Amino acid sequence: MPAASAISVLVVDDQMTIRSLVRTGLQQLGFKDISEAADGEAALRHLLTKPAHLIISDYNMPKLDGLGLLRAVRSHGPIQKTAFIMLTGRADADLVQRAVQFGVNNYLVKPFTVQILKDKIEGVFGPIS
Repeated sequence: MPAASAISVLVVDDQMTIRSLVRTGLQQLGFKDISEAADGEAALRHLLTKPAHLIISDYNMPKLDGLGLLRAVRSHGPIQKTAFIMLTGRADADLVQRAVQFGVNNYLVKPFTVQILKDKIEGVFGPIS
């Protein structure tokens, strides 16, 4: 049962507003080590220099989308076990199935509340408080 403050998180979304909403929610839950990236390529570069325990990534982004980032993370030894929550505005079955196939740990649909964010994170790590 890790404390939220012991889990490092990378929030990946091309919209600054969404990154800010996720960051605020994480801070309310007690997370302290929160980094951000504006697309999958920037996220991958970040992870190679500063690995995270958890990635919360949007699906639809320029350069490298969420599925591409998930596949890259899962195929790179040092970071392949990183927990990954896909964040998207569309919860269609095909996307969920493909994300599961590539090893996503959980799924978060926009819009979301802090309680739903907590539930999704606890679905991966167990209780965080």
